[in-house]
Amino acid sequence: MSETNAASAAGGSADAAARSAAAGANGRWTPPAERVRALARGELTPVTPRRAATVLLLRGAAPDGPWVYMLRRRTSMAFAAGAYAYPGGGVDPRDERPMDPAAWAGPSPAEWAARLGTAEPVAQAVVCAAVRETFEEAGVLLAGASATEVVADATGAGWEADRAALVARELAFADFLARRGLVVRSDLLGAWARWITPEFEDRRYDTWFFVAALPEGQRTRNASTEADRAEWVRPAEAAAGYDRGELAMMPPTIATLRRLREYGSAAEALGAAGEQDLTAVLAKARVAGDEVVLSWPGHEEFTLRMPS
Repeated sequence: MSETNAASAAGGSADAAARSAAAGANGRWTPPAERVRALARGELTPVTPRRAATVLLLRGAAPDGPWVYMLRRRTSMAFAAGAYAYPGGGVDPRDERPMDPAAWAGPSPAEWAARLGTAEPVAQAVVCAAVRETFEEAGVLLAGASATEVVADATGAGWEADRAALVARELAFADFLARRGLVVRSDLLGAWARWITPEFEDRRYDTWFFVAALPEGQRTRNASTEADRAEWVRPAEAAAGYDRGELAMMPPTIATLRRLREYGSAAEALGAAGEQDLTAVLAKARVAGDEVVLSWPGHEEFTLRMPS
């Protein structure tokens, strides 16, 4: 589930023609109808979701909200092809390996476990995955030499070699931190939402969404090959593009994006993270007369009806 960029990572907006081409059928995600029907009839055995983390990387302040970093997945991808998303990916089992407390700054894994509603090793793994994936996919590292410092520049051949080794799973994240003399800055993250891929999908993720501000001095960059575009956009602008059918997004992406419009800056959004509801959002399919109704609790805009 990794996503990256191959275009304008420094800022600005994609042109309308490129967005329209990526959006497909009116920018709306279309579920696999037969699998939805099978799930509603009780004929489908769901795949166990894999834990994952994704980060809404923010910068700046303005009346219409901060900028958010988004990636457009290549149309050749098996999951969410052509859709706009945020940097993120699956948890590496090694992320659950006990860490030296000296390599962790900010809320402890126990505090994160209470916030995320998970066991402590799972919470540590999810937070580590959020930090690791942001570095792997955007070149941004939420870590520093101490609890009060953050890396000022994560570019250069040495950083790129380490990033590539992390992507290839040749290097564990804890070993990367130790090699660099760094600590995870978990205080730079705010838990924002939790969504679980619908049970009718054959690739499923139990994903925690986080917000984080772009550290001063760091910059996003093309860090992989699974997306053909990356850009900084205003949440309101991107949501309007989705509503016009110009930007394709999965339900969790547009839902979290709409929520961001309420905040005027990256700092304000991060400060409000503790107020966000982390109840897992999971789609439900049911037969209602001659229809199958697919709905996401609390998110009526995504409700779909199809013949049974």
